[in-house]
Amino acid sequence: MQKRRLGRSHLEVSAIGLGCMGMSFGYGPAKDRQEMIALIRAAVERGVTFFDTAQVYGPFTNEELVGEALAPFRGQVVIATKFGFDFDDAGRQREGLNSRPAYIRKMTEGSLQRLQVEAIDLYYQHRVDPAVPIEEVAGTVKELIREGKVRHFGLSEAGAQTIRRAHAVQPVTALQSEYSLWWREPEAVLLPTLEELGIGFVPFSPLGRGFLTGQVDERTTFESGDFRNTVPRFSSENRKANQPLVDLLAAIAERKRATAAQIALAWLLARKPWIVPIPGTTRLTRLEENLGAAALELSTEDLEGIERAAAGITVHGERYSESSQRMVDR
Repeated sequence: MQKRRLGRSHLEVSAIGLGCMGMSFGYGPAKDRQEMIALIRAAVERGVTFFDTAQVYGPFTNEELVGEALAPFRGQVVIATKFGFDFDDAGRQREGLNSRPAYIRKMTEGSLQRLQVEAIDLYYQHRVDPAVPIEEVAGTVKELIREGKVRHFGLSEAGAQTIRRAHAVQPVTALQSEYSLWWREPEAVLLPTLEELGIGFVPFSPLGRGFLTGQVDERTTFESGDFRNTVPRFSSENRKANQPLVDLLAAIAERKRATAAQIALAWLLARKPWIVPIPGTTRLTRLEENLGAAALELSTEDLEGIERAAAGITVHGERYSESSQRMVDR
């Protein structure tokens, strides 16, 4: 597995990471714990060194899963987790966000225990909290880094001005936001900002929450508890309208003797050398398929062809429900 450095930081990770959320949260019932531990360890065996989780996934059960699975590989892998959602004393998620400094500190101690680590490799603010100045958040993480409890600071779904303000207090190692062929908004402002500041980019949902794999169509039904049931982009009519994008990937995949998912990931890898996508999966076959994208080279002609074809395709539907969209910093 090739390695990449996140921006101008010294944090080097596998060119493709593993998003672990869906193993226990967001896509229907949690999967079998021992099977997911085996899958995470299989990823390590195949060269993956970058694993993504968050406090809110579960809540907390995903951090526990990742911590147990990666315990034998301390010092060999990079674990990223996220803070910023609010929980009551019983660990139940409350509505809204909470990035108050004292609360960040409290939640950090829990993450360290669940992940079974002495320091969190990459600690993202999961969503920008409008009630807390980003300078206070960055300052708190800076103190945690000084204390040896965190190694790198990240932001998730943050806008360019917020990134600049945070970076001025504590250098931001990586931004995590959605980016793929069917969500290209980051290209306008975010990517130039990250390149200027030397910040890495970690796209989540690089396969469009499964849609770009070609395994989801207008007839697909999702399990109860699968958040795609609430996403406008995943309405049956929008899936049908967005099918031309999948057809484009499938046509290129056939020519390159690859899969649509591999083309979608290879396209991201070709955008910038400091982009590290984190596709998620709960199946070994899909893991191996995704990792195969790292060895797939798209020529200049391939990339130009994708651009020309994609320019004529309009993507239909919002990527978040209205309530979730309110938490995205612009």
